[in-house]
Amino acid sequence: MATAHAAQRRPAVLGDLLPGALARDTALVLGAAVLTGIAAQIAVPLPGTPVPVTGQTFAVLLAGAALGPGRAALGMLVYLLAGLAGVPWFTDGGSGAGFASFGYILGFIVAGAAVGHLARRGGDRTPLRTIGTMLAGTAIMYAAGVPYLMAYLHVDLAKALDLGVTPFLAGDALKILLAAGLLPAAWKLTGTANRR
Repeated sequence: MATAHAAQRRPAVLGDLLPGALARDTALVLGAAVLTGIAAQIAVPLPGTPVPVTGQTFAVLLAGAALGPGRAALGMLVYLLAGLAGVPWFTDGGSGAGFASFGYILGFIVAGAAVGHLARRGGDRTPLRTIGTMLAGTAIMYAAGVPYLMAYLHVDLAKALDLGVTPFLAGDALKILLAAGLLPAAWKLTGTANRR
């Protein structure tokens, strides 16, 4: 019984290290939404594609790993709903669903939950596992974004991949490598990295 109780108190994700319950979770969910909104303002247009390079995907991946599946998905849902309600924090500075990268934003919810689930199982404790976790999250965002891009632009799959995936592979690889350095290092700083 003591072992089960100790395992229950062991932090599953970085967000669990913070004290509190409802207040902590509310702050983390709102913080994830705001971080994603701020990261959306870091946008670099690319020639030949309506989808810019942004910091959003990195924020989604970090939120998923740090907050766990429920809080990360809820944070991305708050980001989405607030943007639809008029908060001007989508990449184009506007709101609503009428832009090419909206499908990726829909994917943020599922990607945040998936990355959070993998992180809860130790997927952010070592660089190699973090790379696998971040690749899964990135693939989910592409899987949601590309079909929406196809419908929005009225193009076929090959063209949508050319516009919505290929130009972003190098940048996403860099984000994944950065996460693979940051997350395991954060766990080491907490002294709890080897508990899972």
